[in-house]
Order: sequence, then structure tokens, then C-alpha cells
Amino acid sequence: MSKGQDRNKYDKLDLSTRIVILGLIFTLVFPFNIFSATDSPQRPQLPRKPIKIEEPDNTTPNDPVQAEPDLSEFPDSMWLTVPRHQRVEVVGDSVEFTGDSLKVTQIAVVPVETDTTATAKNPDDEFDPDYVVRDFNPDPTRAVWMSALFPGLGQLYNRRYWKLPIVIGGFMGLGYATSWNNRMLNDYTQAYRDLMDNDPSTKSYMDFFPPNAKEEDLNRSWMERTFKARKDFYRRNRDLCIICMVGVYLIAMVDAYVDASLSHFDISPDLTMDVYPTLIPDTRNSRVGIGLQWALNF
Repeated sequence: MSKGQDRNKYDKLDLSTRIVILGLIFTLVFPFNIFSATDSPQRPQLPRKPIKIEEPDNTTPNDPVQAEPDLSEFPDSMWLTVPRHQRVEVVGDSVEFTGDSLKVTQIAVVPVETDTTATAKNPDDEFDPDYVVRDFNPDPTRAVWMSALFPGLGQLYNRRYWKLPIVIGGFMGLGYATSWNNRMLNDYTQAYRDLMDNDPSTKSYMDFFPPNAKEEDLNRSWMERTFKARKDFYRRNRDLCIICMVGVYLIAMVDAYVDASLSHFDISPDLTMDVYPTLIPDTRNSRVGIGLQWALNF
């Protein structure tokens, strides 16, 4: 009886062993993840920003500038809803970058105040091709003839305006002196004539004395010498004034001629003197003397 129980016990063990072995074989042949059957908790989804890739500007198709993608547009991490232990097939992807164009946009305009006096157009800067600047070159012959025609015209022609008052003033002063000396000469000449004749009705010489003077109280010989000396004195002064007027006239002509001839002459005050040693040959013998030579530049 005990043998029968042991046999039944071995049969039960064999049956359970067989079931376990069959289960293992089934599991190996048909693998199944018991955790995948249960619903996994949903993980929070992060908001995804749309990736913006600007289209290239057609206005500059040959622009060599390549725009780099903005990595900040991509999310930091991606959630996978595929189970952890499930096989996943990874398919390779490619990212294509298209060239972009650089576009300059005006943001703001800053007004700048400028000085109108500095930017104004200067009329003197304009150049007229028809305008020719000519140097003044006076003609000496014309200057002489103009000065001979009237004193001072030659100086005006030479554009030496400061000389005109000198010439005109000299002629006016000498002309007045000539007229005054000539008038005094005529008065003393007439008085001397009346004094030398024997006509008692002609007494113009008494006009030079006070009204209360008497002719009997005057010395006749003294009056003759005095009136003759005064007459000669005023004649001499008149003639001298006339000679001076002629001299001023000639000087004005010469000045006009010389000024016109030397209008372009270098009159810079370059007065220098050079002193340097030199050898002085002696013509009488073959000896040579040593000396100093100086030259004055003017």
C-alpha cells in the first residue's frame, strides 16, 4: 500500500514537472512581457516650438552666406511612448540647410544738425572756363602821354592812386605861389615906376605906407632901393615857382614811365653782402696773392 502511494506521488511530481517544463518551453518559444500588458502612466508632454527655417531671399540667389540653424528652436529632450523593452527600429534622418540671405533693415533715423555756413556752396569756388585772369601790364608809352596830357593821369593809369594827391597838391601849391608872387611883383613894379617919373599925380608908392605918412618925411633914395629890391625879389620867386611847376610836370611824366616799366620788377628787400677768401693773380709775376672778395646783392 505504501508502494502505491509512493507511485501516485511520483506520478504527481512527474505531472507538475511536466507542466513547468512545458510552460518554460512555451515561454521561450513565445516570449511575452507581462509589464507591457499594463498601461504605463502617461508622462507629461513638453510644448514643442515650431522650428522656423526662413526661405532664402530670391533677390540674392548667389549670396554665399549660409545661415546656421538656431539650435535653441529644437527641444531639449523628446519623450518616447514606445515601451522600454520593445524593439525599436531607428531610421536615419538628415538635416538640410539652405542658404539664407543677409537682409539689412533700417531701424531708426537719427537727425544730425549741420552748420549751414560750413555746407553752403561758396560762389567763389565756381570756376568759369571763359574767365581768364590777366596780369596788369601797363604800357610805358601810354603812361607818358597820359601824364603829359594832364598831370596825374599817368599815375591813375599805373594804378598808383596814392601818388595822385602828391602831384595835384604840388601843382596847386606852386600855382598859388606863382600867382601871389606875380601880383606882388606887379604892385612893386608900378610903385617903382611912379617913384622914378617926375609926374606928381602918380603916387602909387604911397599905398605901401600908413595913411598919416608924409612924402616929405621919407627918404627918396631909400625908397628907390627898397622898391627895386622888392620888385626883383618877387620876380625871382615867381620865376622859381614857374620852374618848379615845370619840374613837377616833368617828374610826373618820368615817374609814370618808370613805374609802368618796372611794374613787374622784383623790388623785394634782398640786400645781402657776401665776403669770402679768394686768390688774386698778379699779372707782373707768377705769384698769387691771397685776399678777401665781397659782393653786394641789391
